Amino acid sequence: MKIITLNEDSRQDVLENLLKRSPDNYAVYEETVNEIIRRVRQEGDQAVFAYTLKFDKFALSSENIRVSREEIKEAYGKLDPRLVEVIRKSAGNIRDFHVKQLRNSWFDTREDGTILGMRITPIARTGVYVPGGKAAYPSSVLMNVIPAKVAGVKEIVMTTPPGADGNVNPGTLVAADIAGVDTIYKVGGAQAIAAMAFGTQSIPKVDKITGPGNIFVALAKKAVYGHVSIDSIAGPSEILVLADETANPRYVAADLLSQAEHDELASAILVTTSGKLAQKVSDQVDQLVKELSRAGIIQKSLDQYGYILVADNMQDACDAVNEIASEHLEILTANPFEVMTKIRNAGAIFLGEYSSEPLGDYYAGPNHILPTNGTAKFFSPVNVDDFLKKSSIISYSREALGKAYEDIALFAESEGLTAHANSIKVRFED
Repeated sequence: MKIITLNEDSRQDVLENLLKRSPDNYAVYEETVNEIIRRVRQEGDQAVFAYTLKFDKFALSSENIRVSREEIKEAYGKLDPRLVEVIRKSAGNIRDFHVKQLRNSWFDTREDGTILGMRITPIARTGVYVPGGKAAYPSSVLMNVIPAKVAGVKEIVMTTPPGADGNVNPGTLVAADIAGVDTIYKVGGAQAIAAMAFGTQSIPKVDKITGPGNIFVALAKKAVYGHVSIDSIAGPSEILVLADETANPRYVAADLLSQAEHDELASAILVTTSGKLAQKVSDQVDQLVKELSRAGIIQKSLDQYGYILVADNMQDACDAVNEIASEHLEILTANPFEVMTKIRNAGAIFLGEYSSEPLGDYYAGPNHILPTNGTAKFFSPVNVDDFLKKSSIISYSREALGKAYEDIALFAESEGLTAHANSIKVRFED
């Protein structure tokens, strides 16, 4: 890995290089995606069936578009029973974590008859997109569905692409069943996003779409935003390890590679105050890459977006961490909880050498759908609030409004909105 002295110039160079991975640079594919969305919106099922035959080589129809209970039962038989049990345990941990995020509606009542408050209600129907084929991730099914279930969403539908034989990844089906998905449709790509956003003869329109996908899925979500809500436009995966001289270089190297294996655009960065650790980690990376099955992908990822940045002190290191605002941040220092207080921007923070990133991906409970590409500066992980909506409650008695109506009318008239002012005044004409 490249070892670079951290200064203002090198930090800026790293940031500019990482931003090249932004989904905002996918514009070359927008025309194709917009055409798919237009056709699905106009033609409904027929467009979905045609695109599925074209891209997934499966003859979809209204008779086979839905995954049956028999197919779900068969999926259980295709998985190692130990894996099924692990999925159940993971689902339990995720549910326990997200239950703590629930909030209740509230009301504030005053003696003069004023009632103010916030009514919190769940979204009625949400749609989850799940990639298929080699990119099938049952863990992401749990992370998308369980917060929605905890929030009280009444109907959860899922779309996922079929194989050429019409089958869906068994791990995906088992995870969806355990998490509580109501209906699963064998549709993938931008056409699935369009179908959920606008509805077709077979697939109902949803209120929100969540879930990861390829470039076409990301652009489709971006295009339908406003017709429905979405979680985010996710970019490539990334990890940043913040370490001092006490860190175990083999642990650090292994953790960096855990994200570099996702794809060639993944980013793996070490920021450290120790030049010695930097060299040891680089050596360990070279050794470990040779032992891993996705070595080709990992090496290309490291060559393009892998860095070891050596800082003069921990404050400079933390400043760089906050600027990069990584999706995953591991803090491997003598006192990680103290260092954490200096961190403002990160999707998920892992503290200590036994809290490696895959713990969050699969098992601990916090959501692994996280802001990427620097958006942790203003976005949060997927959580229960993403599936809730809030309505303001306002109720004034005549007495309460009488104390305020002249002020309200004055404010409205200052903006030239005399009808607004009149709506208040007519109540006190006598």
